Amino acid sequence: MTTGVLVAGIGNLFLGDDGFGPEVVRRLTADPRSPLPAGVRAVDYGIRGMHLAYDLLDGYDALVLVDAYPGGGAPGELTVLEVGPDDLGTGEFDAHGMNPVSVLANLGQLGGTLPLTHVVGCTPADVEEGIGLSEAVAAAVPEAVAEVRALVRRLSAAGPAPWSPTTEPAPAPARTRRS
Repeated sequence: MTTGVLVAGIGNLFLGDDGFGPEVVRRLTADPRSPLPAGVRAVDYGIRGMHLAYDLLDGYDALVLVDAYPGGGAPGELTVLEVGPDDLGTGEFDAHGMNPVSVLANLGQLGGTLPLTHVVGCTPADVEEGIGLSEAVAAAVPEAVAEVRALVRRLSAAGPAPWSPTTEPAPAPARTRRS
């Protein structure tokens, strides 16, 4: 059983700003002079929901999802949320796609437990077909990298326990920033 923090970059590189999550993970892992803390694994899942689900079965203490987030703010605005089981509802799991809510909501059916979960999201400007981030979303990437690094340092130091039906940590307040 694995313990630690999983950072999951979510998104389709071929849909413009939907590639935000993979780009943040790429930057997190690109600089060998600034490695992630021990026990932190960063993965670009792209649109491979089943891969993320199976990796979560390894038993992580915490999950940080990095994704485009249609929060209604200005393009490039970052939002940091803590997500628990009650926030997920239900959703049909598609083994060939990536709907993070469905992946997390159906984790129990695969025998897993939702770990303490945070989302670092960025309001997209454009998710039409095309490769590359818009100017506003590209400008938000360095701040998102810093936010993920701060989260994993805090989560690694705290050693949070996985979610369970009987014990839930107090939810962290949502924070929204403009880039």
